[in-house]
Amino acid sequence: MMDINSFEDRDIKISFLSKEETRCPVCEAVLQREELLSGGGRLIAGSLTDELHRLYEPSAKFGVVYPLNYPVTVCPECWFAAWDKDFQSFPENRLNKAMQDRDSRIQEVQRVFPPVDFSGPRGLAEGAVSHYLALKCYDYFPKEFSPTVKQGVSALRGGWLLDELHGKYPDQHFDWLSRVFKNKAQFLYHEAVFREQSGKEPLSGIKNFGPDTDKNYGYEGVLYLTGLLQYKYGLRDTGSRADLLGESKRTIAKIFGLGKSTKNKPGPLLEHARRLYDDINVELNETDE
Repeated sequence: MMDINSFEDRDIKISFLSKEETRCPVCEAVLQREELLSGGGRLIAGSLTDELHRLYEPSAKFGVVYPLNYPVTVCPECWFAAWDKDFQSFPENRLNKAMQDRDSRIQEVQRVFPPVDFSGPRGLAEGAVSHYLALKCYDYFPKEFSPTVKQGVSALRGGWLLDELHGKYPDQHFDWLSRVFKNKAQFLYHEAVFREQSGKEPLSGIKNFGPDTDKNYGYEGVLYLTGLLQYKYGLRDTGSRADLLGESKRTIAKIFGLGKSTKNKPGPLLEHARRLYDDINVELNETDE
């Protein structure tokens, strides 16, 4: 496979290395987090997709900047990965398993993705792989960290970055890989809500639900995305689809006040919820009248 990163322009500075050193809790390697420089016209906000993904317009000086390349901390030696605060507070009693899986973790990435290097500036490939590694490594975290919903967010973010890679390199099958990520996100969002509601795994271990980096849509955003991802990426050839969509419709109507009593309320989340509600109605051949 082609070296994708060789095509990316690294001359324009869009990030910097943190002065504070971070020690990998798994292999004890020392690293410096790469942080995004957001000022100076680097980020020009564009539209918000139905998946609550913020698109950015290219600037004349910096081109398109991808903030999602940076939220996951990755050790360049053992490729252990997690969101920043979790990376630095990984429980000691989980270290052995994470270290034992080092080689298989790296080899699995190398079989699927183009060559990546976490010792230098990140491009789209490193960004996508960082979220994949977080998806894998949150299996090591106990329930107090709310790992399932974080895996769901990471899978969705990885899918978005793979969409960008597909736009740049349409012959490399990144569209297929993106769909795999979003299918995984659909399962994980549903599982996270189920675990929270059944008392198996709290959501108190996550402060910013995202799903993107520009705004926190909170628990309402999680419920909306659970329904949206089920509608877009859930299995279509099963008898349970109608029941799952019906459940999503009722949840969305309850949370956002949709249905017969709908009032015009401002906000992009409500607008997207209204469209999803209507789309589910169409598929289920239902009406509010």
